[in-house]
Amino acid sequence: MARRFIVEADGGSRGNPGPAGYGALVRDAETGETLAEVAEYLGTATNNVAEYKGLIAGLRAAYALDPAAEVRVRMDSKLVIEQMSGRWKIKHPDMRPLAAEAKGIVPPGQVRYEWIPRENNKHADRLANEAMDAGKRGERWRPKVPPGGTLAAGAPEAAAPADDALAEPAATGAAATGAAATGAAATGAPAVGWGSADLGTPATFVLLRHGETPLTPEKRFSGSGGTDPELSDVGRHQAERVAAALAARGTIQAVVASPLRRCRETAEVVARRLGLDVRVEDGLRETDFGAWEGLTFAEVKERYPDDLDAWLASTEVAPTGGGESFAAVTRRVALSRDKLIARYPGRTVLLVTHVTPIKTLVRLALGAPPESLFRMELSAASLTAVAYYGDGNASLRLLNETAHLR
Repeated sequence: MARRFIVEADGGSRGNPGPAGYGALVRDAETGETLAEVAEYLGTATNNVAEYKGLIAGLRAAYALDPAAEVRVRMDSKLVIEQMSGRWKIKHPDMRPLAAEAKGIVPPGQVRYEWIPRENNKHADRLANEAMDAGKRGERWRPKVPPGGTLAAGAPEAAAPADDALAEPAATGAAATGAAATGAAATGAPAVGWGSADLGTPATFVLLRHGETPLTPEKRFSGSGGTDPELSDVGRHQAERVAAALAARGTIQAVVASPLRRCRETAEVVARRLGLDVRVEDGLRETDFGAWEGLTFAEVKERYPDDLDAWLASTEVAPTGGGESFAAVTRRVALSRDKLIARYPGRTVLLVTHVTPIKTLVRLALGAPPESLFRMELSAASLTAVAYYGDGNASLRLLNETAHLR
């Protein structure tokens, strides 16, 4: 029988918009035990944004505890509950990407929403106010450990020190880092990585797209449901080039790869050069593109025009023939991300994976809407880097670097 969780969430803004924060917790539905607490100061935001952020954090915490659990969300925000239940339209443009992100965390059939009076949501309200108070003091919120026990927080504490990954990025990486810092400043939130010494050393994922296969230059759909092609001669050369570049930088401490052949081959070339082993993580595999595997975009448009339009319009739609939706990919990639952050706190890890998982990790780090997946370019054997801090924030440090291939 599936576990059952209750997520209680709240958010507030002192000024609307003004200094804002959220709080959320996960309870065991059978015992009422609090399994996790999360809270965060957001800088300047509205009540509604803070409430949605609380919902997202609560759902992520529940999914990290058990991705198969049934979740009942309880909030005193009538707006969020009615919109997420599908009874009210989401008219405000700021709410749409937040609602879409929330819907992509837990499978729709596993979650339901319930409005509760404000007096019944005091725990989450207290957490939100604690986060806002901490932000006012220039501090980050920390979970309180109950006497004689432990309480799971939304993100693990950063630990063992490590060299800063890719400390001198190419122009694309520097631009990406600047964009992330600008976004934080615009909301009034602390810019992660700027004056955040109290957060400790982040877990840093260096994301490497595999080298070319025979399908890559033809721009054919090549996911986890196709022929599992091996690297081409060009792809093997690219793997050697990136291995040399990473060896020269000397920052990688572990190598993790998708189970698909092209990623394992790329990872083995790099790991051999670095003197490391390769761990395989199934959640890093590419999307299953169903009947579209091996076809070009033009061929799919010709054969499945309506299905393609629906797929481009919604991340909940799967490719023809039993493929995998981007929403489903997001859920498993986020779960793998959380597992790897917990496994490698404070360390710099190379993840050898595919276009969709890398774009998904970037999108989630930036809090970007789902349609941003279609607005990023990732070349074969390119490098991207994301740092994950102890307070749950992430910083994009590099995007699509290819200098090592030139």
